[in-house]
Amino acid sequence: MPLLGGSIRAATCAAALLALLPFGGQARAQESEAQAVQSDAAKAPVAPAADPSTLRICASEKQPPLSMKDGSGLENRIAVAVAEAMGRKPVFVWLAKPAIYLVRDGLEKRLCDVVVGLDSDDPRVLTTKPYYRAGYVFLTKADSTLDITSWKDPRLKTIDHMVVPFGSPGEAMLKDIGRYEEDMAYLYSLVGFRAPRNQYTQIDPDRLVSEVAQGKAAVGVAFAPDIARYVKDSTVPLRMAPVPNDTVTSDGRRMPQDFDQSMGVRKDDAALKDALDAAITTAKPRIDAILKHDGVPVIATN
Repeated sequence: MPLLGGSIRAATCAAALLALLPFGGQARAQESEAQAVQSDAAKAPVAPAADPSTLRICASEKQPPLSMKDGSGLENRIAVAVAEAMGRKPVFVWLAKPAIYLVRDGLEKRLCDVVVGLDSDDPRVLTTKPYYRAGYVFLTKADSTLDITSWKDPRLKTIDHMVVPFGSPGEAMLKDIGRYEEDMAYLYSLVGFRAPRNQYTQIDPDRLVSEVAQGKAAVGVAFAPDIARYVKDSTVPLRMAPVPNDTVTSDGRRMPQDFDQSMGVRKDDAALKDALDAAITTAKPRIDAILKHDGVPVIATN
């Protein structure tokens, strides 16, 4: 799930970013993360007790295009497909906060029973079998001569602005190639110069795509499911190219780019996990059709 969806990707990328910061930057980043969590301690909505004929789905009202209250989000539709494959009625428990808080404020408080769109190795939950795999992509105009396929491309150091989500592998690599300072003011202008110190701050995926389409950024980097719908609907033809999964930083540290996507349940809910696994197999053709409809470039799983 994007950015980074409340998943382990967030922690992995945060660790990589901290390694690229001076000590003072690490301390500020850790302080900001703690304060952001503390500042979002508002009470979650009260959900009805679990009913074995329903599937209570933790869902964010604020995570387009993956999750939207009208149910049109990519993950919303996948959740419906899986619930119906289980013979259950899908019941969305909506939280008016970004998806990074769904596990803490929804699942762990037993307001809902499953979170859709987590990385398969997320340690906070018991995860299902993956239902698709996707990765980060370079985004450029289709007619651009910038056929970027690697962070090693020397042109990345000389082009105009790059746009990347905060806390992502893209931000870590932007630092690694030495151009973060050049783009920092531009990136923060896209969120009204809101600092992440006291709140979760992220560049909206549609804004990221728009910046590239309008030529304000020469290259964008994002998790493909976060932007695929906007790329598909863009009136300006755009091109997505996968970021190699063997990307490494300048000091040789691996920076993963591809991630299996699963559903997550509480660690004491193995029975629900098993039921979801079976339903995912049954619903796989429908899931694949949903991904194709939104233009998500999927990666073959082992």
